[in-house]
Amino acid sequence: MGVELLYPMRTYLIVSSDGERTNVMAADWVVPLSHEPFMVGVVISPKRLTYEFIEKTGEFVVAVPTLDLKMKVWKAGTVSGRDEDKSTLFKFVPSAKVGVPSIEECVANLECRVVEKKEYGDHVFIAAEVLHSTYADFAFDGGARIDRIRFLAHTWGRAATFDTRYY
Repeated sequence: MGVELLYPMRTYLIVSSDGERTNVMAADWVVPLSHEPFMVGVVISPKRLTYEFIEKTGEFVVAVPTLDLKMKVWKAGTVSGRDEDKSTLFKFVPSAKVGVPSIEECVANLECRVVEKKEYGDHVFIAAEVLHSTYADFAFDGGARIDRIRFLAHTWGRAATFDTRYY
């Protein structure tokens, strides 16, 4: 047993592009880093096509899916973009501040520009500034509204969501 002991974790989608192709990767290892400026960190294997695209452009989008998208998210997380065009899984809309598109079906999209990268073991930690974000009004009201939507969580091979009550 190893990293799976830290699960369940929220699941996100990382959208990247090389300027011609768009790729989507499911990722659990996403973390907020700073309020001002708003920054996030993502951890990606340098073997992934997503990493290659981020290296090329210095930009990506963190999209926040709900449980309704679990099958598309599962596919995005289990198939390599080198073997299959995963851009057909989602409907994309132009982002405001980066060249990478956002995912229309997601309840939030964070448009990111890479600030710094550091290798840790077999993965790379990417720190990025969030240049712009969009979100569904019903899903956020001073914070995530778990009583209104079902955020997607990954439990090491299975999907879950969170209780709809506040304690």
